Amino acid sequence: MNAQEKDELLAQAVRLREEGHPEQARERLLSLTAAFPEAVDVAYQTAWVHDVLGLEAEAVPYYERSLQDDGLGEEDRRGALLGLGSTYRVLGRFGQAVETLRQGVSEFPDDGALQTFLAMALFNTGEHHEATQLLLRLVAATSDSPHVQRYRPAIEHYAADLTRTM
Repeated sequence: MNAQEKDELLAQAVRLREEGHPEQARERLLSLTAAFPEAVDVAYQTAWVHDVLGLEAEAVPYYERSLQDDGLGEEDRRGALLGLGSTYRVLGRFGQAVETLRQGVSEFPDDGALQTFLAMALFNTGEHHEATQLLLRLVAATSDSPHVQRYRPAIEHYAADLTRTM
């Protein structure tokens, strides 16, 4: 099988997942993974389909493989970092979740989803102060509620030091 055939089969598997046939997509992706064990795009899609099926533990090695080098495009890398961090968190691997999601936020600082998942992982590690700060800043920056926007400067100010009083 050549690279063009791989890309066509990968696209078919992605379509199957997107159209609600994750088990069929998984079968195809596992075959592709066997044929192209170093292909990071195949590894990423294989991880994703395992997550969709609730097979988080099986997803981890595929996510890890997909992030081994810089072979993924920007959006897929963003998704792989979020997927791996979230999967670590679901599996109770909170330290790894924080580390992975911090890396994601570092690479994609404007990604509110990465920030939100990092806040959840920080909560799980007992870092409630930082988790709340992240979420307050995100709400202030992204909410289109006129009530939140009216108080945005105050929210951002207090988020900087939640323990400070007068």
